[in-house]
Amino acid sequence: MIQILEHVEKVIPLSDKEKEEFLSILQKVSLKKKSYLIQPGEQVNSEYYVVKGSLMAFYLDENDQQHMIQFSIEDWWISDFEAFFKEEPAQLYVQANEDCELLAIDKTALETLYQRIPAFERFFRIKTTGVFVSLRQRILSSLRKNGKERYMEFCAQYPLMEKRFPNYQIANYLGLKPESLSRIRKELA
Repeated sequence: MIQILEHVEKVIPLSDKEKEEFLSILQKVSLKKKSYLIQPGEQVNSEYYVVKGSLMAFYLDENDQQHMIQFSIEDWWISDFEAFFKEEPAQLYVQANEDCELLAIDKTALETLYQRIPAFERFFRIKTTGVFVSLRQRILSSLRKNGKERYMEFCAQYPLMEKRFPNYQIANYLGLKPESLSRIRKELA
């Protein structure tokens, strides 16, 4: 629990009472490798903080082609955020890439937390803004840069990810074929 408090206090200060109240609404979730946290059609009532492990969020199209949306490792948040915020059924799969320990925060409890401790509204606004900016950068990168540049940017931004996710998943995330990513890696080696 100290890990999430350190994560929050990088953005907002908390009193001991506020820490206690925040921790009281978190639910521990354990997930085995390859298990699903979220599947399409499910209601998404929580967002999840990753204490240990790694997960990925992806979409399957009508041809069962996987489209990688997000990777998540320790100290990150994951969910099907559109389903969470809009209170609609999930469209994404969120799957454990490794055994995971997560902390879930329920939407109703989160709304109550915003009212009781307004600083948390600021914390989650800052986190959401960061995600929006990262997503926009990813879109622009895919439009402006070639595969090698996108891969180098990915490695610079997320140095811990490359060793924790398979080549084909990283290639998918970058909009590349696995063999193209292998060729790029060989060129850079």
